[in-house]
Amino acid sequence: MGESMAEGHSLNETLGLIRVVSTDAAGHARLEYEAKQAQCHSGGVVQGGFISGWIDAAMAHAAMARNGPGIVPMTLELKVSYFAPTRPGLVIAEAWVERHGKRTSFYEGHLKDAAGTVLAKATSTILLADMNRVVAASKKATEDA
Repeated sequence: MGESMAEGHSLNETLGLIRVVSTDAAGHARLEYEAKQAQCHSGGVVQGGFISGWIDAAMAHAAMARNGPGIVPMTLELKVSYFAPTRPGLVIAEAWVERHGKRTSFYEGHLKDAAGTVLAKATSTILLADMNRVVAASKKATEDA
């Protein structure tokens, strides 16, 4: 199912999310981002943290689609391999569940340019955390601060 960008969400704005193209209950997601010149280091190449963030976000969307709104996908481990420089313009982050577990799942994803060239690939171990517990812990942490 297609979805539009979450309006006013500053993380999505910072990352340059254009739209969530699709997610499905099988644990797949496809997101489009605008790689911006402001995200580049020398030579007009996008800094690797943005690339890993785009793929990580796609894996989180895939996990949310697979597990429903009662979970918060929390990345326990993320490994990214970079194959080609990412330049400003449209990029597509795709992710899918590789192995689903009750509390921990394994996801994979990649980033492609508009021509379909794979720029980077990633694997992630994701903790499927209970939304109520995460919200309660965050509230407590911010109250104590």
